[in-house]
Amino acid sequence: MPATAQQPLADTPASTGADDHPWLIQGGMGVGVSGWRLARAVAVTGQLGVVSGTALDVVLARVLQTGDPGGHARRALAAFPRPQLARTVLERYFRAEGVDGDAAGTPMRATPRLRATGGGQAEILTVLGNFVEVWLAKEGHDGPVGVNYLEKIQPATAPAMFGAILAGADYVCVGAGVPGHVPALATRLARCEPVVSRIRVEGDEEPLDLPFDPAALLAGHLPGPLRRPGVLAIVSLPVLAAYLARDAATRPDGFVIETSPAGGHSAPPRGPMTLDASGEPVYGPRDHPDLAKMAALGLPFWLAGGQASPEALAAARAQGAAGVQIGSAFALCEESGMARHLREQVLERARAGTLAVRNDPDASPTSFPFKVAELAGTVSDPEVAAARRRVCDLGFLRTPARGPRGVVYRCAAEPVAAYVRKGGAAADTAGKQCLCNGLLATIGLAQRRPGGRVEPPLVTLGKDLSFLPRVSPDASPYTAADVVAWLAPGARRDGPRSA
Repeated sequence: MPATAQQPLADTPASTGADDHPWLIQGGMGVGVSGWRLARAVAVTGQLGVVSGTALDVVLARVLQTGDPGGHARRALAAFPRPQLARTVLERYFRAEGVDGDAAGTPMRATPRLRATGGGQAEILTVLGNFVEVWLAKEGHDGPVGVNYLEKIQPATAPAMFGAILAGADYVCVGAGVPGHVPALATRLARCEPVVSRIRVEGDEEPLDLPFDPAALLAGHLPGPLRRPGVLAIVSLPVLAAYLARDAATRPDGFVIETSPAGGHSAPPRGPMTLDASGEPVYGPRDHPDLAKMAALGLPFWLAGGQASPEALAAARAQGAAGVQIGSAFALCEESGMARHLREQVLERARAGTLAVRNDPDASPTSFPFKVAELAGTVSDPEVAAARRRVCDLGFLRTPARGPRGVVYRCAAEPVAAYVRKGGAAADTAGKQCLCNGLLATIGLAQRRPGGRVEPPLVTLGKDLSFLPRVSPDASPYTAADVVAWLAPGARRDGPRSA
């Protein structure tokens, strides 16, 4: 198992000194954009490399079906402490010839879905997917590696985090909700103790209890002592940070303060939703975090959203932050998981000044604003979106709801008739896009559909791309290490000496 670094023990409180922590967190972007190659490239510089923990069960299954080029996934699976589970996944999904060489256009094999009532095979694949990604990110070095989760995807949190802990994750970053249960969850999982997740069900007053038993899953193949990762809660404002910090049971080891310019999902503006002339949400003074209040909490914090410059890093540290989290600059570097043809298209248009990134209030089935880069051939193109047949065969953003015959799972991006049949309102489906299929297509793992159709990609980025001419003045490809080196002067206590 790869060595760990900067990883607090289960009951050790985090230090509050900014210099005790990495000054840079690489954002956990999308489904596989922040993959193991990118996280590893950042971690070897000594800064925090982060893998996206979303949909890693499907990522693993599809990588195996493409033939696992380089044998990386199989190498990581060979290190899993219960070999029988790894063999089962290989037997089910690995195709030596790879689907890319399949002239018949065979679709990717389906994966089981996690449910609020539990699911053995889905849990196993989730554990393995997270283990593989973190293990590969940590292989061969002692730099810090983290994993990013969405609290919205509740059934996945416990098995996903356990897989990451088995592989030696140093940090767990959790956003898209109120992650008050995560600190205690991390502690119990690191001790291989049974845990219970409380799953919210629309229409029910009380949540459902979803148990997960790490020791039972390993069936006696217990590794040596595991270490608890540090827990970083991703929030948009100090008010939620203060709520989490006031109780030892919910207090994380630090915070990432993510504001509206960041890519992916954003918290909606405080107060009534107001749209500007282009149809994007309007953010005001109430949406700007009070950093003095954050510093007063006594826990380390990082700023995210429009922070990609040495000057922004220096300013953040001068205001008490440990550093910054940066996504888009890494999303467009050579180690990014974004398919190369999409990355090159984004870079070309961004440098020409013709790339638009829209903060779409309707695109995400979560109803949170979501950044969409407007690129030809992606679902940002109205013609491409209209031609895509609605289907919900992955379901990570489904919401459990109480139906007349029990719990149902619905997503506003699924077929409208199905959504209405499950008790949803047809109006809620307007403009919604399937993020699950779109983001997997963005990293080259698109599902094939009947008639030769292939799921179109969906690209998300932050609003601020002003870093490009500075990190790569000659418009040449750049690496994750180039980004870190460019930012490093901002980490000095006297700030950067030149722009």
